[in-house]
Amino acid sequence: MTVYNLGSINIDHVYRVPHIPAPGETLAASGHMTGLGGKGANQSVAVSRAGARAVHIGAVGAEGGPWVDQLRAFGVEARVAEVEEATGHANICVDDAGENMIVIFSGANLKQSLTHLETALSDAEAGDVLLLQNETNLRRAAAELAHAKGMRVVYSAAPFSVEAVQEMLPHTDLLVMNEVEAAQLRSALGDIALPDRLITRGAQGVTWFGDQEISLPAFSVTPVDTTGAGDCFIGTFVAGLDQGLEVAQALRLGQAASAIQVTRPGTADAIPTRAETDAFLDRQEAK
Repeated sequence: MTVYNLGSINIDHVYRVPHIPAPGETLAASGHMTGLGGKGANQSVAVSRAGARAVHIGAVGAEGGPWVDQLRAFGVEARVAEVEEATGHANICVDDAGENMIVIFSGANLKQSLTHLETALSDAEAGDVLLLQNETNLRRAAAELAHAKGMRVVYSAAPFSVEAVQEMLPHTDLLVMNEVEAAQLRSALGDIALPDRLITRGAQGVTWFGDQEISLPAFSVTPVDTTGAGDCFIGTFVAGLDQGLEVAQALRLGQAASAIQVTRPGTADAIPTRAETDAFLDRQEAK
């Protein structure tokens, strides 16, 4: 099967700082790196690195070619349009504890074309998966197209917006949120019917709410950079399901990949291969 992803493509500028800047504070960075990022691109790379077929649907500006080439270098099939808007980018500050602060310019990510989307999904089949996040336009249209084809829609509700979630709920098969986002949704909408849910809890682990409830603790590692850890997790988890793993197995696979990823600087560049993730799990089981 195939995992399609209508998702953002960002140029990440990552600055290593002694602490997260306070309002009005100027800090000197001790390091800087530039790499491929965006919640969408990160998830597509994670799907591919975990061994599943990943098709990324997106948009970049005229300067975005090298970043599309990076997607392809990670094994992702990139169906990416060039638009007049500049390629999206993110300025990311990472402190010595691995925590981050991120400012995003959406740019081309909000200029997705319905015609391009329809063409990119033309060969999708029943049983395939569509990944969505809140960093592009046309999310609802994409979900409706996917359901018409018998695809399963996995929606990461980030950056979080109650209004966006309300729009997407009728078109979502698996809703992915962190603990804070889940609490905000519950506060805004109360006790309403929800699809299957996956709640990430950072260092405390993850909980799946489907036909059963599954909670797993996180692996203990020393983080270097937590940027994109959730994207690494969900992309790897979905790849595991696509490859026939049971939910608990796929959750553990995703947790292992994100545990490795946070021990490395960067976002897409830090996502491990399936071989690295399997080796990590083998070491955990041997303890």
